[in-house]
Amino acid sequence: MSLKNLGVREQTLLNLYCQCQFEMSPANFYAKWNVTHAQIAAICGCSESTVDRWFQRSRSSQLPEAIHLRQLAEMDFLWENYEQIPTELRQQVCRSDRRQPS
Repeated sequence: MSLKNLGVREQTLLNLYCQCQFEMSPANFYAKWNVTHAQIAAICGCSESTVDRWFQRSRSSQLPEAIHLRQLAEMDFLWENYEQIPTELRQQVCRSDRRQPS
């Protein structure tokens, strides 16, 4: 496989991506969707106790990392827009051995 050089298009898209503020707070996600802390943990790839700390109002509370905010925004986007995403693009972005919803 040969490496592709970054052209003007790719550099422009890289800059756009780096400036993108695609994020959703756990509180907003939890308020919008009927999910459990365990489900939020699965989306974010962290422990349920970590999610619990995001919702605590004490000294032991913890702020989510930027990657977690992005993962919640991505899941929200998928739940809101999955059927509008062309099948070929879904298969490319959401590769899985499991059957995807149609």
